[in-house]
Amino acid sequence: RSFTSQTDGESRLARVLREKFPRASAIKVVDISGGCGAMYEIHIESEEFREKRTVQQHQMVNQALSEEIKHMHGLRIFTSTPKP
Repeated sequence: RSFTSQTDGESRLARVLREKFPRASAIKVVDISGGCGAMYEIHIESEEFREKRTVQQHQMVNQALSEEIKHMHGLRIFTSTPKP
């Protein structure tokens, strides 16, 4: 599937993440449930994660998506900081 044909759920989550992580250099949201919106994989590269442990980074993402997560079965989160 090409990047331009994002599902509504992917677009919605990416929009929320862009609002919550304005310094993110990359945000990618993929519906890995076959398009039904039950499970997503999220990749975020952001300066906001610098100096934070992985668990703290994931907590930040979970907090940002707290309302959306209520309607999901699962979420895979991958976080990183931009390379200097």
